[in-house]
Amino acid sequence: MMKENKREKRLCLFFASDYHFEMISLPYINESLKKNENVIIMTENNLDSSVDKVLSRINLDEEEKNKLTKIDWKNDDLNKFKEIKAANEDGKDTLIFVKGRENYIDNMNKNIQNWINNNEVTVVDCYDINEIQEDVSDIAKKYDKILSTSGVEKLL
Repeated sequence: MMKENKREKRLCLFFASDYHFEMISLPYINESLKKNENVIIMTENNLDSSVDKVLSRINLDEEEKNKLTKIDWKNDDLNKFKEIKAANEDGKDTLIFVKGRENYIDNMNKNIQNWINNNEVTVVDCYDINEIQEDVSDIAKKYDKILSTSGVEKLL
């Protein structure tokens, strides 16, 4: 099992493309924003253009779309860690997506542990199915829950 403290929850997500990642994550992110949670996207690649394209085609009201576009979808890890620190100092619940290759996810998670300590944090580790291929079941065994298009599901 993934090492988990009492204030941190971990989920996994498997995606086939940036658009697929966004279609899975956007409803969950939108719900978190409605609960006034801080949302941070840590990613190896810039997602601005694909997020804009997806948001232009989905059925959400303009206010919700605006909140989603205010999230920093770029690959700027230093600023993301500053956001994590600020949210932690404010005691604000935080949702962190870590999207990238397996090595990137591992490194970011080690660093996240150094920046959080006193608030509710949910980390969603997002794996590219094309990169991990036959390792999916081994990776999934490290988690209790998965985020999919139908929402958060308990893994068997």
